[in-house]
Amino acid sequence: MVEMAKHPCVYILASRRNGTLYTGVTGDIGNRVMLHRQGKGSRFTAKYGVHCLVWYEFHQDFGHAIQREKNIKAWKRAWKLELIETSNPDWADLYETIQMWAPMDRSCTVIPAQAGTQPLRPRAPVGMCSPA
Repeated sequence: MVEMAKHPCVYILASRRNGTLYTGVTGDIGNRVMLHRQGKGSRFTAKYGVHCLVWYEFHQDFGHAIQREKNIKAWKRAWKLELIETSNPDWADLYETIQMWAPMDRSCTVIPAQAGTQPLRPRAPVGMCSPA
């Protein structure tokens, strides 16, 4: 059995534009978001219908990704909304764009997230979160 490479990623899901937010960290963003959409990702996302991927950011290692997740979770809601709107002003659902942006192997250069840096993200919206 071939083990898939892990690509540390912090992400934010939303129930709709300006709706309920969920921040998480994973090594397989595509699979993790799919699990959230199937109601298997977490009880919280299943209960509140949080399944629209509105922001994500790759990291070079899990230590940095976990720290970034903790920092974002501690932020005020307004700061999280600003983070989303800076890179995704239309609140596009970014799920379908993951494959073209996810690092394909460990030799890829990924962006280490730091306060004030822009995450690696697609520009063309694929789907939209429900309006507020």
